[in-house]
Amino acid sequence: MATAGGAWAAWRPPSEALTAVIQHFAAGIVFAATALELLPKERTEAALPVVIGFTLGIALMLLVRRLAGAIEKREQARRFPAGMLAITALDLLIDGLVLGMAFAAGEKAGVLLAIALTLEVLFLALSVSAAMSRSGAGRAAALAAAPGLALILCLAAMLGRLFFGALPPFAFAVLLGIGIVALLYLVTEELLVEAHEVAETPWSTSAFFVGFLLFLVIEMAVEA
Repeated sequence: MATAGGAWAAWRPPSEALTAVIQHFAAGIVFAATALELLPKERTEAALPVVIGFTLGIALMLLVRRLAGAIEKREQARRFPAGMLAITALDLLIDGLVLGMAFAAGEKAGVLLAIALTLEVLFLALSVSAAMSRSGAGRAAALAAAPGLALILCLAAMLGRLFFGALPPFAFAVLLGIGIVALLYLVTEELLVEAHEVAETPWSTSAFFVGFLLFLVIEMAVEA
């Protein structure tokens, strides 16, 4: 999916309106996956560690946001989007660890979250490859960036699965809270914020709910 998105953006970048629709759709799917799959089923027992995890997750995301802002200021005078590549790689590293955590929590949760993050990877590949093409880096570099970023997600997911599966329940729930915040931050502070830079249309607004509904239908089909 990342390679396909990178190739699409490298050869013919999508319009801003279509990009906004994809962003809303991906946001709806990731939001649904986070709400329906990652929240602990036994929420009363997991309340304290999840609260701790949410607190640490908020602090981590604010740190990432500050880091991203500092990198963007330094990158303003450059054409090649090295800072964008670094921040995207960091995003996918965190998301990969969360995906590994989901697999550690259960096979179904991991598979469903992987489906949701596939759309995120598509959007990130589109954004990075389009930015590299505009910078004059060349189509070869733009095409190579997408699978490279996807590889970061895959490796982080495998490491997360091995590491988080051996943790005691309390520590696992804390990290799960951090992961939930990371994905919600992706939806509310990245995908939707960028999508709203383009004039809203009924198609883009509806795409969020279509994405949420699609994930819900997939989950019901898997459980049936």
